[in-house]
Amino acid sequence: MDYVKIYDSFLEIFKEKPFIFRSPGRVNLIGEHTDYNEGFVLPASINKEVIFAIAPSGDKNCRLVSVDMEDSYDFNISSFVKSGKAWANYLLGMIEQLKNAGYKPGGFNCVFGGDIPIGAGLSSSAALEAGLGFALKKIFNLAIEPMDIVKLAQKAENEFVGVKCGIMDQYINIFGRKNKVLKIDCRSLEYSYFPFEADDLSIVLCDSRVSHSLASSEYNTRRKQCEAGVKILQKYNHSILSLRDVELDLLKEHAGEFDSVIYRRCEYVIEENKRLNDACNALLKNDIKEFGVKMNESHEGLKSKYEVSCSELDSLVEYAHQDSNTIGCRMMGGGFGGCTINLVKTDAVEDFSQKMAEKYKWKTSRDLRIYVAKIVDGTSEIII
Repeated sequence: MDYVKIYDSFLEIFKEKPFIFRSPGRVNLIGEHTDYNEGFVLPASINKEVIFAIAPSGDKNCRLVSVDMEDSYDFNISSFVKSGKAWANYLLGMIEQLKNAGYKPGGFNCVFGGDIPIGAGLSSSAALEAGLGFALKKIFNLAIEPMDIVKLAQKAENEFVGVKCGIMDQYINIFGRKNKVLKIDCRSLEYSYFPFEADDLSIVLCDSRVSHSLASSEYNTRRKQCEAGVKILQKYNHSILSLRDVELDLLKEHAGEFDSVIYRRCEYVIEENKRLNDACNALLKNDIKEFGVKMNESHEGLKSKYEVSCSELDSLVEYAHQDSNTIGCRMMGGGFGGCTINLVKTDAVEDFSQKMAEKYKWKTSRDLRIYVAKIVDGTSEIII
């Protein structure tokens, strides 16, 4: 997003020059529902971003201005409570966590806005939380490590906002790199970069614009089903702590002890972790075609074994497969709505998008929202 609008808004309101920061959204290329099973995820930061214009206020007073919401919120940094404005709480939560951890940011003024679509599963919330943490570190010289910004941003969403998210979104926001995907070990929080330098490919996100009410209840059910599977297998190997530790052969060996649904859930998670590792190996060999195969397999597993897809997402994946310019595609996120992520040849993106929109409209009577993205660096300062 162009920062000029945000910069100019700050100048107009506060009559001084601000510092400028950009904070990206993210996609997860493969590795879905593996995070709470202590497995692996493979996100990348993308060029849909929140822009912050920010400067110390010189006292304890703070003012947040949301350009997109056409709204503002004033508070004192020494003492504040949860706001009735949902957008403000992502920022207030980050400030609270910084203070709880012993850091002492002063009062500040902040104008922000961006082009991360709300509700599409591209993590605008983490961009607000981690982005503000990064900005406050810079303008107040806070001695905080990048990983601590990540952890505090997650706590802000868990404890202040009240959403029990994992750590992936905040992690990739800070640690993202251009033309790289980030393999995160959700148990140890260790990470490694893998090259994603296919200049002739674009990431195309197709937003189904549906959000089925099943999502939250079924998410909790899936967690319990995975935990039930682990308890069965722990009888045969006491070192098993999660499905991360289970080999497919062991699961198959004791299949007779499993309810068929729980077996399918466990099978999916074990296979998805292997798929992710295979996909990373494909990237090391610059084998994007094989990477796409793993994405396709991921969707089939999410659809038939983990059962978190829905008819709209399945239709979008089916339509994408009908286009020879699609390298790989799958649903992305928790499921029951949201986006599909598609790897599409760049010179065919316009044609792909038009066909997808037409077919989806015919099938569902809904307009399809399409976002084209590239992999970029994580949160950073813009020097002007």
